[in-house]
Amino acid sequence: MQQQQQETQLTPQRPALRLVSTKGLSREEWLEVRKQGIGASDCAAALGINPFQSRLELWMNKTNRDAHLPKSDPNDISSPMYWGNLLEASVADAYSHKTGNRVRRVNAVLQHPDPDKHWMLANLDFAVVGNDEVQILECKTTGINGARLWANGVPDYVRCQVQHQLAVTGKQAADVAVLICGQELQVHRIERDDELIEHIIKFEREFWGMVEQDTPPEADGSDSAERALRALYPRNNDTIVDFTEHSELDDDFDLLLDIRQRIAHLDSQEALLRQGIQQAMGEASRAVFSAGEITWRRSSDSQTLDTKALLKERPELLEQYQRIRKGSRRFLVRAS
Repeated sequence: MQQQQQETQLTPQRPALRLVSTKGLSREEWLEVRKQGIGASDCAAALGINPFQSRLELWMNKTNRDAHLPKSDPNDISSPMYWGNLLEASVADAYSHKTGNRVRRVNAVLQHPDPDKHWMLANLDFAVVGNDEVQILECKTTGINGARLWANGVPDYVRCQVQHQLAVTGKQAADVAVLICGQELQVHRIERDDELIEHIIKFEREFWGMVEQDTPPEADGSDSAERALRALYPRNNDTIVDFTEHSELDDDFDLLLDIRQRIAHLDSQEALLRQGIQQAMGEASRAVFSAGEITWRRSSDSQTLDTKALLKERPELLEQYQRIRKGSRRFLVRAS
C-alpha cells in the first residue's frame, strides 16, 4: 500500500464527533459501543432492505435481546466474516495500487454532530487522503454466492451503508472496493445523495424510536425474522389466546390455510410432472429441453454409523457420550 497510517478520527469539513476510540477494544466491547446507536452497517437492516438481517433481528440486538440469537464466530475459518476481516487491509492495499489514492485506517466510532441525530454512528474502514474527489473507502469481499448481488454494481444495502457514512461525516464521496471471488477487484464511486440521506434519516429515526420505546418491528417473512422470533419466544407457557374476535388475525389464519392448501396442490402437481419426466428418462443421466435441462444421477455411496444397533450392543455409550439437544417450538396448523 502506498500509505496506510493509523488515526483515531477523520477531520471532515463538518466534524463528526468521536464517540469512542476503537483502538485496543475487544470485539465484545466494540459490539457494546455499536448498541448505542445505528451504525452504517446497520442502516440497511433498519430500513428493512438488508438481505441478511431483518429489522426485528436488528431490534433484538439493539435492545440486548440477542443472547439466544446465533452468533458468527470471527475466528471460524469457514465464515465469510473471517475472510472479510483478514482481507480488508489487502483490499485497501489493492485499491491504492489500482487508483493511486493513499488511505489510512480510522480507529474510532464516529457520531453525527447533530444532537437530533445522536443515534447515527459510523465505524469507517479507511479514510482517503490527498484526493479532493473522494474521502472514504469501504472495503468488501464476496464469494461465488454473493457475487450475483454485485452483478449490476453496488447493491442497495451497501449503497445505503455508504450514504449513512457520508451523512455522519459530512463528506461528499466514497469509494467501495470489492474483491470478488478472491481475484477480481472492482472500485465503485458513490457520490453524496442528500435526498437519499433524508430518507435514510427518516426511516432510521423511526427504527430508533422502536428501540427507545421497546416496541418490536413487525416480522417480514425472512429467515432472519424467523430466527429472531424463535430467539425472542423460545418457550411456551401452555396458555391459550382466543383470536376469534380479532378480525385481522382471523382473516390471516384463513389466508394461511388457503395458501397451505394451494402449496400442497402445487407440490402434488410438481411430483406428477417430475415423475413423468423421470419415467421418460429411464436410465438416462441428462435430458435437454428448449428452456433448460435436467440431470438425474446417482450420488456416490457413503458410510453412516448405525447408532441404533451400536447403542443396542453398547448402551453405556449413550450415558458416556450423550449430548442434550435443546427442544424448539413447533408451529402446527390445523383447520377446524
